Amino acid sequence: MTAVGILAVTATVAAGCAWAGAAAIQSARASVVADTAALAAADTALGFVGGVPCDRAAQVVERAGLVLTVCETDGVVATVVVGATVSAFAVQARARAGPAE
Repeated sequence: MTAVGILAVTATVAAGCAWAGAAAIQSARASVVADTAALAAADTALGFVGGVPCDRAAQVVERAGLVLTVCETDGVVATVVVGATVSAFAVQARARAGPAE
């Protein structure tokens, strides 16, 4: 009976670690996508690429399969927030891009 209890606890801990690991991976992925989307929006605001800055950021995020929750431009500086979910975890990443001050 003790062995069954130990196995149950071990399985629960292993599942929790797997979910937490998946959330950490998705968080890193969301961070990279947010950086890329912010750079794309800033490039568009600077005129390097045609289009609307937040539309360009939305395209980048959509291709990655994530959700763009915030996109703001202040002149040529773009700020984006990207969200994703993994099981019961919700992750967000924020990025800002523009010319050096």
